[in-house]
Amino acid sequence: MPCIMGIDSGLTVTKAIIFDADGTVLAIARRRVPQLIPAPQHVERDMDGLWSATADAIREVVEACGRPASDIIAIAATAHGDGIYLLDEDKRPLGPAIVSLDTRAGAISDAWNEGDVGEQSLILTGQKPHASAPSAILRWIRDHQPERYARIAHFIAAKDWLRFCLCGTIGTDRTEASTSFTNVRTQDYADDAFHLFGLQRLAGRQPPMAGSTEIVGGVTAEAARRTGLVAGIPVMAGLHDVTASALGMGGYGEGVIAVIAGTYSINETVSPAPKVDGRWFCRNGILPDEWNNMSISPASTANYDWFIEQFCAADARQAEASGESIHAILGKEFEVARQRPSSAFFHPYLFGSPFGGASSAGFYGLNAWHDRGDLVRAVLEGIAFNHRVHVDALRDGFAPTSARLTGGISRNPAMAGLFADILGLPVTATGTEEAAAWGAALCAGAGGGLFASPTDDPRDLASIETTYQPNPDRQRAYDEKHRAFLDLADAMKPLWPTLRRLGGAAQ
Repeated sequence: MPCIMGIDSGLTVTKAIIFDADGTVLAIARRRVPQLIPAPQHVERDMDGLWSATADAIREVVEACGRPASDIIAIAATAHGDGIYLLDEDKRPLGPAIVSLDTRAGAISDAWNEGDVGEQSLILTGQKPHASAPSAILRWIRDHQPERYARIAHFIAAKDWLRFCLCGTIGTDRTEASTSFTNVRTQDYADDAFHLFGLQRLAGRQPPMAGSTEIVGGVTAEAARRTGLVAGIPVMAGLHDVTASALGMGGYGEGVIAVIAGTYSINETVSPAPKVDGRWFCRNGILPDEWNNMSISPASTANYDWFIEQFCAADARQAEASGESIHAILGKEFEVARQRPSSAFFHPYLFGSPFGGASSAGFYGLNAWHDRGDLVRAVLEGIAFNHRVHVDALRDGFAPTSARLTGGISRNPAMAGLFADILGLPVTATGTEEAAAWGAALCAGAGGGLFASPTDDPRDLASIETTYQPNPDRQRAYDEKHRAFLDLADAMKPLWPTLRRLGGAAQ
């Protein structure tokens, strides 16, 4: 029986997963990929190190699959979107990759958005620039690393680098191409966009654009030796991980918001026509003449992970040694804390927010009687409140009637119910394993002739999901708390630049 491989490279872990034709996971292999932080606001990655880790994961999963490598009929990759991966004329990495948590270009994007460039970008490309947009990062390189800028021969995204390492072709797909330089209406590259951002030198150097299910090459002999794959296996163009996650969780379509509570707060819905607004990115959908509208910020469960690492590390080690989970322990503390009133709030803005580049995280309303459970509750509610900022924007534009939730935090039933109460929408939590990798695998299967289209999911979704309805009383209470959450952000906006300056970050 044929099987398919999806590769998913996130901001900290790269994974290779082999799926059966019915969507069953046959094997998973993971490798951590270190982030490099050479200076404040700089978050980078060694490109060769990413490929080496991914190749190791591929070899492990092929060996663990229990099927011959020749059963794999197609491969597609997805990875963190935005950021930039640069190659020189010899197709070698031109320095470390700059990943999407990097905010060095925040001052550039802020200045663009305070002037005319932001509005012109919205009209032309369907989105305003932001700190991790390829446009802003490339402009930063132009201004601060001119020698490096002059040597750029190719600029691609993370999953495109993995594609190159697998099959030796350079290019991208429709979803990734639309991160900065496409015309939102024609869905094709626009030279005007490069001129708008002062990147005229790069006009014409953009990576060729293919459909996500289009075969862009075959596994090379070198990649086959490195990974254990069979040379010649078709490699598809793949897709941006935001879109892949929605596809893999069964939430890619009109009338529904796909909510991915991962490193980023990702909230997206599909439309049959372009509709632009500064509160979301209107980008290319998987197929022609469909658009994926994404309202996002780097402000979701990475904050929860930070809280555990900084304040619960000893408990986490003890729990692991005794066969327990720190998440289960904190979940119990959360359940106890949510039974009582609390004035504790948390802004989950360790890595950024919807409110501008200078924002930062913070606890508010703490008193001596609050305990760790109250802090956990504040963190989790703050994450959901920030998702609501984005969902409310999409609700204004597209009137969705339901939401689907995935991401590590969604595995806790209490969190799915919390999202339903805070969003005021029915929320379906899916049991999909590795949604982004499955989204990539669906594209691989469609390109390999296994599925009629990437949305032709063979699974019985109803058997692996649960829908949570908002509780009217809790919804009303959270409406009031959400207003206070927003009021706190308004009060902090004038202070955030000062806090950043005191912390030694560049303005």
